[in-house]
Amino acid sequence: IMSITDPNVSDRFTSAMEEIHNKELKTYTDIIDTTAELAQSHRQFVKSALDTCLKKCKDDDILFETIQTFKKDLERKKVALKEKRQAISEVISEIQEKDMQKEDIIQKIEKLKEEQTKRKELIESQYRANKDRLKNLQKARLVFQDHLGLEIRTILGKTQLVKGEKLQFVFRNISPSDPDSAYVITMGINESGSYQIVSSDPVLECLTVLEKRLQETNNLPAFLANVRKEFISQTRR
Repeated sequence: IMSITDPNVSDRFTSAMEEIHNKELKTYTDIIDTTAELAQSHRQFVKSALDTCLKKCKDDDILFETIQTFKKDLERKKVALKEKRQAISEVISEIQEKDMQKEDIIQKIEKLKEEQTKRKELIESQYRANKDRLKNLQKARLVFQDHLGLEIRTILGKTQLVKGEKLQFVFRNISPSDPDSAYVITMGINESGSYQIVSSDPVLECLTVLEKRLQETNNLPAFLANVRKEFISQTRR
């Protein structure tokens, strides 16, 4: 057995220890290098993850702002749409009201046309009736003026109750004691086209009855004959 004090043995031991120490140092160095690489890789990963998160947060903020902008724009569009609907509703109501006014105007025009037609028919009827009455007056003039001394005068009523053209029938040869004495009855035509007695001088009590009979028959000669009889009868009382 060799002694440890042997220089050769001592050198080999020292060399072996140095070799072991160097291997351990290399192992530590490798571990440190690996750890440093891992740390660097981790820092890079963390930085990359942080950048990604920051970018994601920024994108999310932009997306949120975009969504808020869209929401506000949508609200404005809703308000504008509501206003347009209200305006359309008002326009439709106005159109419907104008249609109703149009129908009302058309009905009024039709009513006016009907009234005008009736008025025209009434005027034509009155005109025909007046022509007939004029003929009756002409006949009455021939009968009474030529044979009985009847005078027919045209007068114009000026009072509030008596307006328009009137006729006065002046009877003479009524009183035997005074043949020239005048007995007068004044007549006109009312709004309905019928004969109307305005007055008589002297007053005849039965004048209302005679007027009603005249309006029923339109027989003016017979009416004048009855009036003459009443005047004569009154002078004999």
